[in-house]
Amino acid sequence: MTSQLKDSAQQVQNKLIELRYANKVIELPDSTRTAQEAADTIGCEVAHIAKSIIFRLKSNDKPLLVIASGVNRINEKQINTHVNDRLGKADADFVREHTGFVIGGVPPLGHTESLITLIDEDLLQFREIWAAAGHPKAVFQLTPEELVQMTKGQVICVK
Repeated sequence: MTSQLKDSAQQVQNKLIELRYANKVIELPDSTRTAQEAADTIGCEVAHIAKSIIFRLKSNDKPLLVIASGVNRINEKQINTHVNDRLGKADADFVREHTGFVIGGVPPLGHTESLITLIDEDLLQFREIWAAAGHPKAVFQLTPEELVQMTKGQVICVK
């Protein structure tokens, strides 16, 4: 049985295949736009959701991807210090332009351009986590180690 993924979710699946990962993108019947919605739909704890948040760096107008545990609030001052820059808000157009995906569906990989990526150290305590897969109803399961490998992200304390 093959289920047809939406184009944006298929892009993520194709990228996983290209990078030789066996992870499978799935589309769920309900929205996974927020970490809470994703956890409710998947049936896991909110902490196991790897939420992708795009910020706009003030100095150069470049995107910064922060992947955080669904329960954690990102401490922007801490991130400012870490990247030696100020974080600005990224609106929907900025997110789509720099990632190729809509807010609520931004995956950790497969973006239209290379992104500086920071990963919440709290995600590393779990055996498996879930990330968005290009569409507000698409997700895929992965390990924290795979997340670090896929994104070449730097693991830090984000809260």
